[in-house]
Amino acid sequence: MTKSERLNDMMIYLNGKNTFNLKDIIRKYQISRSTALRDIQSLEQIGMPIYSQMGRNGFYGILPNKLLSPIVFTTDEMHALYFAMLTLSDYQTTPFHLNTKTLKDKFEMCLSDDKIAQLRKMEMILNMGIIKHPNESKSLKDILAFAIDSKVCEVTYKKEMTPQTYFLQFFNISSSFGQWYATAYNFQTEKQIVLRCDKIETVVESSQYAAIDLLALKTTKMPLYKEKDAIDFSVEVTQKGVDKFHKEKYPSMKLQVHEERFFINGFYHPKEESFITNYFLSYGTQIISITPDTLKVSMRNALKTLNKHYDQLIAINNSII
Repeated sequence: MTKSERLNDMMIYLNGKNTFNLKDIIRKYQISRSTALRDIQSLEQIGMPIYSQMGRNGFYGILPNKLLSPIVFTTDEMHALYFAMLTLSDYQTTPFHLNTKTLKDKFEMCLSDDKIAQLRKMEMILNMGIIKHPNESKSLKDILAFAIDSKVCEVTYKKEMTPQTYFLQFFNISSSFGQWYATAYNFQTEKQIVLRCDKIETVVESSQYAAIDLLALKTTKMPLYKEKDAIDFSVEVTQKGVDKFHKEKYPSMKLQVHEERFFINGFYHPKEESFITNYFLSYGTQIISITPDTLKVSMRNALKTLNKHYDQLIAINNSII
């Protein structure tokens, strides 16, 4: 490890610490006392707020500072961070209270003119956008904070236009096609549940139940909430159908392979029939078989309705001509 690499790693290691000892640096980086002292002096010179406390039990302290210490990135790392940041602008809501344009301007202030010009050209070539969803998830930041702190929440959720109350502990937030989803442990059913974040109306801390360790929630396999009248389905698809599945899928379904055949298995609740019907209609001719027959009939009826609609459009257009 070169000195510049060591100093960069050292800033990451010390960032967020209040104090450290010289022996900590010596032990971690396997360097001599004199080299460690020179490295600490170099960190002070580039702006890290370090001070020394002399005496028998002396130590080094780091002044409280909300600003992160300067970190040196390679060109490729800088490009990756820049374009990852730009993808935030495609979300109607993010878990962070920030202005993407302001963040972008701050980032560019640290770069030379030629680097900025290079990034502008890359923006013209690379397209890292996502589908921008119009729905706003007002509680997204609170959901993230409660998940990090492993807190139980009382949640008001708009389901079928009717507010429902749940006692949950969130442990995962994900996005799909511009829409945010939160996965939580439901204390009332003792199963996990997935909620659309834009339908969450209120989130407040609750002492109704004892919180569970975050790592335990993330590693324990829990069944997804499934009502008694849920309908199981199995849809066989082609290899192209598998590709589509990986682009868009939902927690209540999974892909299984049996003797080189591909099946999308899962369940849906009766009120979700329209949603699951439209989802599988998007597979077109990539579907080989459908179980149960009720789902097959629902898809056929939806196609009949669609076909009737376009027949009417053709008739109207012909009458105008």
